[in-house]
Amino acid sequence: MPRSEAIVIRPGAPGRLVVDFAYSPERVDKIRTVAGRRWHVLEKHWTVPNGEITLARLREIFAGELLEIQSLLPGSALVGRLRAAARARHFSPSTEAAYASWAERFLRRNAGLAPEALGEARIAEFLSSLAVESNVSASTQNQALNALLFFFKEILGKDIGLVNGVVRAKRPARLPVVLSREEVRAVLGEMEGAPRLMAMLLYGAGLRLMECCTLRVKDMDFHQNQIVVRCGKGGKDRYTMFPSAAQEPMRRQLERVRRQHDEDLAAGLGEVELPNALARKYPNAAKEWGWQWAFPAASHYLVEATGRRRRHHLHETVLQKAFKEARLKAGIAKPASCHTLRHSFATHLLEDGYDIRTVQELLGHANVCTTMIYTHVLNRGGRGVLSPVDKLGLEGPAAC
Repeated sequence: MPRSEAIVIRPGAPGRLVVDFAYSPERVDKIRTVAGRRWHVLEKHWTVPNGEITLARLREIFAGELLEIQSLLPGSALVGRLRAAARARHFSPSTEAAYASWAERFLRRNAGLAPEALGEARIAEFLSSLAVESNVSASTQNQALNALLFFFKEILGKDIGLVNGVVRAKRPARLPVVLSREEVRAVLGEMEGAPRLMAMLLYGAGLRLMECCTLRVKDMDFHQNQIVVRCGKGGKDRYTMFPSAAQEPMRRQLERVRRQHDEDLAAGLGEVELPNALARKYPNAAKEWGWQWAFPAASHYLVEATGRRRRHHLHETVLQKAFKEARLKAGIAKPASCHTLRHSFATHLLEDGYDIRTVQELLGHANVCTTMIYTHVLNRGGRGVLSPVDKLGLEGPAAC
């Protein structure tokens, strides 16, 4: 059922129902009339209390619209345990959500079977269906496999060995999209404000998208000209360069953030999310200046567990949309994304003669083989070979 047509109501956290629908101002106004409703910034959906009164209210306010009320899955408790296990291992929120989604899809496909009856054969059938029926990419199929292996080992207590009989999606050999220096300059010239500064850091420091979005005030060292990337991919920290061209814009950005933070403190707010259990160890750290986001969101969100309001970092889609609009305005046809700026950072450093080990450390790659991919996209045009047609002296329109 298309998401744009249906309003999906499904089980969420214990005692909560998830209400998921395509955005429209009218629907948002209606859901705001439900007592106990909450908007979840990361998951991008609403939740309401689970109960007959709430369901009746939802049917009333959305009368005349298509409602899809999903029954409670037998394995919903198992999915809840999977989320708890992922959180205990400090998986990122996106990984936790992806693993839970794959487990739900797997259990829904095998709804008639007890969890104890599930094994390699059902995993192979499910993964094959993804490749054959859904035509997913190899990376998507591998993500589903990793999610199910985690689910079986940590939740069902089964060690799954080699899964035989799987129709595997082929992984094509892809080269990263890289922008030239002139193209990067053209894109940045079409951007402004915080998104422009963030794009400068993606290209000038080789940051990943979420590494940039989650930068805190304390992570930038203006004196040492370096940025500390905390809990990057794989939970690793690293140092990278702090471009001189970005330092003065960053100072102005932090001045604006400081004024905003002072206003929040005056209003009894000013808290941000802290990693792990630091909030319990240092109860006042959430309001300290050093822990504030360098690129904060414009509004606050409600923390379900505590009922307190916090300010989230700027959502990654803000930068993604700004970058896409700038790319189109600059007339660049390449399918470039924000991550393309990181690819361009690495490629241009190698073009400038920096050794690959230095680039590896700046990017935070665990294996130099990952960094080696950029040696294939250096600006050498056909591996530096002169095309034979260039020796014929065919120039200008007359040659066509």
